[in-house]
Amino acid sequence: MPLLTGPLPFSPPGVGVTPTLHIMGIGGTAMAALAGMLKDTGYRVTGSDTGVYPPMSTYLESLGIPVMIGYNAANIAADRPGGPPDLVVVGNVIRAEYEEARALLASDLPYCSFPQLLGAMFLERRQSIVVAGTHGKTTTTSLIAHLVDHAMPPAKKPGFLVGGLAKNFDRTARLGDGPHFVIEGDEYDTAFFDKGPKFLHYRPNTAIITSVEFDHADIYRDLDHVKESFRRLVAIVPPAGPAGEAGGGCIVARWDHDNVVDVCQGAGPEIRRYGVGQQWDGRIDRVDTQRGVQHFTVLKDGGVWGRFECILVGEYNLYNCVAACAALDREGLTAADLAPGFSSFAGVKRRQEVVGEVRQVTVLDDFAHHPTAVDVTLSGLRLRFGNRRIWAIFEPRSATSRRAVFQEAYAQVFSNADIVVVAPPPDQGRIAEDERFDTPRLIKRLRDQGKEAFSWDSVDEIVAAVCANALPHDVIAVLSNGAFGGIHGKLVRGLER
Repeated sequence: MPLLTGPLPFSPPGVGVTPTLHIMGIGGTAMAALAGMLKDTGYRVTGSDTGVYPPMSTYLESLGIPVMIGYNAANIAADRPGGPPDLVVVGNVIRAEYEEARALLASDLPYCSFPQLLGAMFLERRQSIVVAGTHGKTTTTSLIAHLVDHAMPPAKKPGFLVGGLAKNFDRTARLGDGPHFVIEGDEYDTAFFDKGPKFLHYRPNTAIITSVEFDHADIYRDLDHVKESFRRLVAIVPPAGPAGEAGGGCIVARWDHDNVVDVCQGAGPEIRRYGVGQQWDGRIDRVDTQRGVQHFTVLKDGGVWGRFECILVGEYNLYNCVAACAALDREGLTAADLAPGFSSFAGVKRRQEVVGEVRQVTVLDDFAHHPTAVDVTLSGLRLRFGNRRIWAIFEPRSATSRRAVFQEAYAQVFSNADIVVVAPPPDQGRIAEDERFDTPRLIKRLRDQGKEAFSWDSVDEIVAAVCANALPHDVIAVLSNGAFGGIHGKLVRGLER
């Protein structure tokens, strides 16, 4: 079972026979994006998954990449059509007990993880900007990729990999021709054979750390365990260049967050501090609630560095924008270079995304599931929509939110919602009963605070109740890191009746 530890075991495309790479778990957003990058580079690509759905299924189909359904040994067998792959890339959804994984480990096929291959193949000679943190990664990565893309000439367009779909691009990843590669740095584990965080493979020249909180209770013991991973990230950023000279590594850190300061202590790279009262700061000048646009000023050392407008609304988004400015100023971009990119940024799917407006009722989809993310999302919606009545429909679906670890914290984060609906958590069977999140308990706590709070057992019941009681100008915000039973489309169709 040869885990790849050195150079790639084949020549690049165009030199002799074209190598074939097989991706286990190809239906995931990042894995499908990797498949596209490999295809663009000239490799043959195949993949397997338990099922692939739009938009990833249509994306892979458009690239002509065959997908085998089920993790079966035959997927990588020597007698499969086209012969065995030259390398197998294993996604972190794959468990060692899967038939295909067992066959891989018993074979002589070389294999590696997705982050390992990405680092070795695409980041070796690039200026890697890695966006890490418990919150804000996808939005900030998408924004920086767009800002660089908009500011650079065609021959210097950046490469990027985003854990979501930025609306300014038609894919979640691309190679790019320029020196920069902008990548979302996930702290989740890499693969069943590599339990370290993904971002350790991304070779950061610049690392942005937006926040450090406890999350991913399925793989992290506690906050100190999370901090340990971020300290490892800080340790691999190159040291700062000689005094007075450009070059070397840089960390752009949210310095008004104690946990971020803690993990950066003693760091060798240049540190650009951003946040309230820091070297890089910002202020919201006004919010246009009709257009959903925020006008803001970015400050550097107390002076005005630039004034911008963007559809990202709320204080947390303000500081995501400040982080982008701090990082790209170091890359030589000016406020004048960035302003057109800020105003043309179209946002990210599943981040305050309007999925429908029916009878003057706005239905939004948002990925928020951690208590902090729920809080800042609803705060941003309150700024964006003013005094309109806001419904928050929350599904505790993530590995952490299905557990009781944040039971009490959730009772404190719905202040900007007028009506709260909490769904029962799915799939708690593997969680000890005394460690499970308790929906009725949260509903009681919210009602004790005077909040209108409800729970129904099924998506259809939630849809029926919300549609029966929604009023013109209401905002219905669905908060979940999953598909939530197709609730978004069902709400739009229900309101149309």
